[in-house]
Amino acid sequence: MIRERRPPDLDTWIDTAARGLLASFANGLSRDRAAVAAALVEPWSNGQTEGQITRLKLVKRQMYGRAKLDLLEARLIGAG
Repeated sequence: MIRERRPPDLDTWIDTAARGLLASFANGLSRDRAAVAAALVEPWSNGQTEGQITRLKLVKRQMYGRAKLDLLEARLIGAG
């Protein structure tokens, strides 16, 4: 369904998942069904942005309490 971008299968999947171990997840998807269906149809993704944010947060956690802003900036520029 996701790889082939078939939003009509979404309702069937949510109904099936709601009866199993993924019930809570399926309920969340059904509440925001419009956004999930749009994610299946639209060609855009925010994966690159999320990856950069994750990398920034990782470096920030690693550097906590060790240095000032200049060393953090050097580490981020050098890590790219």
